[in-house]
Amino acid sequence: MDRTSGLRERKKLRTRQAISEAAIALFLEHGYDRVSVADVAAAAEVSKRTLFAYFPTKDDLVLHRIADHEDEAARIVRGRGRAEAPLDALHRHLRDALARRDPVTGLCDDPRVVAFYRLVTDTSALRSGVLRYVSSGEDALAAALREATPADDRFADVTARLAAGQILAVQRALGQANQAHIAGGASADDRAPEALAETDHAFDLLRGGLVAYRA
Repeated sequence: MDRTSGLRERKKLRTRQAISEAAIALFLEHGYDRVSVADVAAAAEVSKRTLFAYFPTKDDLVLHRIADHEDEAARIVRGRGRAEAPLDALHRHLRDALARRDPVTGLCDDPRVVAFYRLVTDTSALRSGVLRYVSSGEDALAAALREATPADDRFADVTARLAAGQILAVQRALGQANQAHIAGGASADDRAPEALAETDHAFDLLRGGLVAYRA
């Protein structure tokens, strides 16, 4: 990539971030349903055409942050070491994310993250939009798990699909529990030991049922 292309890409990233931040600030202040795309474009000082070039729909202004993680589980499974089982890789990754206080785990008490969670959970249009990314994430993980299943397994396809749904449902439930405690006044540090214990328990349950993917 030459210098001009690099500068162009950085400018695009800055514009995308500025639009998203302007949108979320307006949604938090006035409510998602009371803010129009035109309002967001004006606040970000871009045209509606430019806004739609970065975010095709209104809910993408918020949910792109979730979309960034939709194939994360699949990438972890595909990127694991040869001796590491898929569930072990996902377990390890989630524990590491909790230690980093990654917002995707729910174990983050940054006021901006708490407000973002509240915006999504309190807005029906956004809750519905999340389902698109849930479905896409399950498809990606199912494909990655299918690759880890013996080719001669007659139930390989359905096993991978069922496993992907269970794994991601568990991760979502853990994240929601963490964020509920944070929203209730707990700090991330206070919540961390129980969050780790619940994560370990959850993956023990998955290993007990998902025989095909345990060591």
